[in-house]
Amino acid sequence: MLIINNLKMKKKEIICPEIVTCSVDYAFKRIGGKYKGRILWYLHEHTILRYGELNRTLPDITTKMLTQTLRELETDNLIDRKVYHEVPPKVEYTLTEVGQELIPFITYLKDWGEKQIEREQKNAK
Repeated sequence: MLIINNLKMKKKEIICPEIVTCSVDYAFKRIGGKYKGRILWYLHEHTILRYGELNRTLPDITTKMLTQTLRELETDNLIDRKVYHEVPPKVEYTLTEVGQELIPFITYLKDWGEKQIEREQKNAK
């Protein structure tokens, strides 16, 4: 229990906005992790993807992790989620304008990664 201004509160009840001290840290919190960059890249390549298509594109991701990652990207305004009220349910994901702004940087990272892989393969021979 925490006591704040004579009020007893559990730790989970405290809501405080994130204090931004480093722009690099801020950026990597939004796009870091195993799947976020790949999801953003695949949405860039395909424009619109449904949940099942994303799931097939990332065979190493669990359903729970895909759902969680998509929610985080949506909360950070990097992707849009459009729900069609029909049977069976249909949900489509697209990049937002903010998400589109990341594509040149992801492209640069992709190119850098390809060069490093090529370099490592040459050194391994």
